[in-house]
Amino acid sequence: MHLMRSILRTTYSLLYHSFAWSYDLVAAVVSLGNWQEWIRSSLPYLNGRILEIGFGPGHLQLDLAAQGLPVFGLDESPQMAYQAQRRLLKSALHPALTRGYAQHLPYQSAAFNCVVATFPSDYIYEDRTLHEIHRVLASGGSLVIAPMAWITAGLLGRGMAWLMRQVGETSAVAGQVPSPLREYLNRVGFSVESHLVELKTSKVLVCVGKKADNSESLRP
Repeated sequence: MHLMRSILRTTYSLLYHSFAWSYDLVAAVVSLGNWQEWIRSSLPYLNGRILEIGFGPGHLQLDLAAQGLPVFGLDESPQMAYQAQRRLLKSALHPALTRGYAQHLPYQSAAFNCVVATFPSDYIYEDRTLHEIHRVLASGGSLVIAPMAWITAGLLGRGMAWLMRQVGETSAVAGQVPSPLREYLNRVGFSVESHLVELKTSKVLVCVGKKADNSESLRP
């Protein structure tokens, strides 16, 4: 398991940096063409002023900006920032993108109604990250995370179901927030709910952490 995590971490880093040009292609292949639909599964849970952490090539940024929503993005990868900026400018939209780390968000407190992270890496489990997200959310704001998705149709779907049982992800298959993520979110002060989004040939788990509606209001 440790070896697998190490391999996945290295692969993720390469795709996000040196091989960023191939990110969309690789994502489409491994998801059997579902990748962008998986990312868009977070849309129904987003409103108001939005910060996307780890915006990647900018597909969700484009969807949100096209709806006229005030959306901001933070990502540490210069390659991804370049791709996302080009994508938005090509659609005559004005990007509000920043390079930085989720552990040190360069925004004032209570600045956003929603923070979203789709398929984030291990940084989302760091206390510093979650405390920073909690800080920049306004009272009653939401942290929306899509931590995993899986194919449900055909032989691959049966294989995925078997694999998830082997690694103990049966709670996710049932539409529940994985215990480690729930514990981290609760500890920081989020109440947590989960949503299992069923698509044609796949499912996406969307977790929503709500900040208590008893602190500072949204700041301009």
